[in-house]
Amino acid sequence: MPAKRRRPVREVVGFLGVGLDGDGHRRVTTTDHFLIVGGSAATHERMQDAAVKFNEALDRRGQELKEIEPTEIADLLREAHE
Repeated sequence: MPAKRRRPVREVVGFLGVGLDGDGHRRVTTTDHFLIVGGSAATHERMQDAAVKFNEALDRRGQELKEIEPTEIADLLREAHE
């Protein structure tokens, strides 16, 4: 009888933000958990703000990204985007 395969543990290791409303400038921002590329100045700034708020929320929790369940991460991202 073949051995059962274990499901790999899923963990979120980072995010990619892509702005699609470019204005001819190349914008790239990296943080601990985000790679943000493209977008107009306003769009890129909104994505940067969301990344900062998300990282601040992680700091307040005292947790690493890999320690949080994906559903909680989605909630934190929604809050950061508001």
